[in-house]
Amino acid sequence: MELKFVKMHGTGNDFVVIDVREIEGIDWKELSGYICDRHFGIGADQLLLLDDTDIKEADYKMRIFNPDGSEVEMCGNGIRCFAKFAATYVEPKNRYVVDTLAGLI
Repeated sequence: MELKFVKMHGTGNDFVVIDVREIEGIDWKELSGYICDRHFGIGADQLLLLDDTDIKEADYKMRIFNPDGSEVEMCGNGIRCFAKFAATYVEPKNRYVVDTLAGLI
């Protein structure tokens, strides 16, 4: 399996960011441990996923996985990297509304 990703850093945290809008059938909870592993994977504090959202007011959905597979609500450094990723690789805009488990950010 081949996945396109970007490794990003934000104020002491590092992230692997993947646009998953056209990817199906992957257990991200399980895969996050392999991706975030610093010895055998890419290495990161968290895995950030950019996905479509069903919320009309939001541009994208952000899912965040820790290396242990747990999904978290929000990460301040992560949302900044997520926005930079979206602006650089998806759709250049000055402002995004992002659907997270913590609500709209």
